[in-house]
Amino acid sequence: MRLRRAMAILLPAGAAAALAVAPAGAHAGTGSASHSPRYAAGRVAKAAAGRVIPADSSPLAFRYEGKLSGKKTESGDLLSCQEAGASPSCYTPSELADAYSVPSSLTGAGKTIVIIDAFGDPTIAQDLAVEDGAFGLPTAKLNIIYPAGRPAFDPANADEINWSGEIALDVESSHAIAPAATIDLVIAKSDNDSDILRALRYVVRHRLGDVLSQSYGEAESCESRSVVRADHELFAQAERAGMTVFASTGDDGAGQPSCDGSTLLKSVGLPAADPLVTSVGATSLTAAQPDGGYETETAWNDVYGASNGGYSTLFKRPAYQDGVVHDSGRGVPDVAYSGDVNDGLLIAWSQGIAANVGQIYEFGGTSAGPPQWAAIIALADQGSRHDLGFINQRLYQIARSRQYGYVFHDVTTGNNTISYTNAAGSLVTIDGYSAGPGWDAVTGLGTPDVAHLLRVLRPARW
Repeated sequence: MRLRRAMAILLPAGAAAALAVAPAGAHAGTGSASHSPRYAAGRVAKAAAGRVIPADSSPLAFRYEGKLSGKKTESGDLLSCQEAGASPSCYTPSELADAYSVPSSLTGAGKTIVIIDAFGDPTIAQDLAVEDGAFGLPTAKLNIIYPAGRPAFDPANADEINWSGEIALDVESSHAIAPAATIDLVIAKSDNDSDILRALRYVVRHRLGDVLSQSYGEAESCESRSVVRADHELFAQAERAGMTVFASTGDDGAGQPSCDGSTLLKSVGLPAADPLVTSVGATSLTAAQPDGGYETETAWNDVYGASNGGYSTLFKRPAYQDGVVHDSGRGVPDVAYSGDVNDGLLIAWSQGIAANVGQIYEFGGTSAGPPQWAAIIALADQGSRHDLGFINQRLYQIARSRQYGYVFHDVTTGNNTISYTNAAGSLVTIDGYSAGPGWDAVTGLGTPDVAHLLRVLRPARW
């Protein structure tokens, strides 16, 4: 998850400690060196061995677009970032759905989207109501589940604030794509591996839903082998139960935070690299304003982050990637979705503070992909009248067929090479991979034309 503040009623108390805010009107990507890189050492320091992190960081720019109430904007439901020619741009939920041709005839009715996050967000219900009212979405069916008890939320803790942003993005974006689906938000007590594993175990053993979204991760070398094995067995159980499982790849290009949080290392992340998971990278989408018509995409790589991708050193290339991925390791990602903050999705987020309800941010990062892909498959499940379950084999069958260009936007430009300043002040570059025709280790197979994808996954009419 990456975010750029698009609108606000007031700056939350304690925000200075959690959010790096540029002057009002500053544009991402045009700031001075002091606002450079997420590649900065402070970004890396969030990581720690045995702990997953949401694909997020503090925003690098603050952009006020006008006051938004729960029903309409002062300018008649049109923010300045939505206007034709706006730079940076932004998208409402309906505009992003239109860009990817999400059919309105399917709503996810009767299906449940499960989302795992950590710590909790005391104001998620209020934020969701603001999002629904502002952008014409029906009231959501949201259940919040605490398998290990409800943790106390600390609004002065930057880590917990970042997770609250992840929760807002996950819940609101999935609801926008599948507005009639039930959302089960499962909150782990913390972001330690053991607590995340406990939440995953609860989800799978209770078969809470039809699809599962996970927008967090850590480098392969930072997760203990016992946790890797336990996760994999749970994903196998989920497959047998007919669940579809998604995870974000990460926002540090070809890198992942090191186990001590001091630097970045070239790596893919877990759980995205598990071959029983559908891993999701990120793109920079250009769509027409204000109707959201699809125009073009490139690999996401800017001052906010870059789409992680590469090859696993733990898992061999699965058979379903044969003939598509040309490496001995499991290739990551499988697919991608819009994730550039500069063309971000408008999300209501109050940082868990009731006085801030009504604030709208632009969100991005690879975190944006899993909840929306999960919602897309909830639509497919509804239309098929049965759960599709594990979809990777089918996705790669499509990639090897003449239907590939019909189902996917093949993203062929950009890369995930990154440079960052380490703790010693030295510039370090992690050479990544380039996007190109077909599958690549930046955007996978590409982004979906959802209407076409659903027709191929479920040939019957809806």
